[in-house]
Amino acid sequence: MAFTLAAPLHSELLIKKSRFIGCVQPVADRAAAQAIVDALRSAHPGAAHVCWALMAGGQSAANDDGEPGGTAGRPMLEVLRHHALEGVLATVVRYFGGVKLGAGGLVRAYTDSIAQALLGATLVPLVKQCCLQCAVPYALEGVVRREMATAGATLREVRHESLVHFALSLPEPAVASFIATIDDAAQGRAVWQTA
Repeated sequence: MAFTLAAPLHSELLIKKSRFIGCVQPVADRAAAQAIVDALRSAHPGAAHVCWALMAGGQSAANDDGEPGGTAGRPMLEVLRHHALEGVLATVVRYFGGVKLGAGGLVRAYTDSIAQALLGATLVPLVKQCCLQCAVPYALEGVVRREMATAGATLREVRHESLVHFALSLPEPAVASFIATIDDAAQGRAVWQTA
């Protein structure tokens, strides 16, 4: 099962005079992640590197931002994978302290920055959502709305025509039970479509 984060988390490490400011935070997609990285670069103009790793939308990306190849972004990405995180951006802003850490030292520093930030993390399970469309007689509109609330469904659209047409999304594990309950109440008069 994949998880995301409830809120952004931060860490700060001082290693051989270099300052590593780590952050892990939920993001929707790569565009949102890139905007955050750009904002960090603007907020820390004196930083030597702004390295990042992203797991979002089933895709991953990592950037070493001038550090030796594979010593920053990739190790941060592995920490995210180890925690089964999805929709999460990890960033580390490094202020160079004048002492070179070597490849192994850099890998440890970037890995530790993200691992430290994740220590107090509240992980939120990601539950796949299913989109449904349902049409019922007007007399059943209240029943559908009550069952939607019970199932944790989100109403995306409702149209009142000859029937009441609902477009909704709900957690995939609740779909079969929701459909069965509405079908039982509608006595065969509900019309279903998956979107």
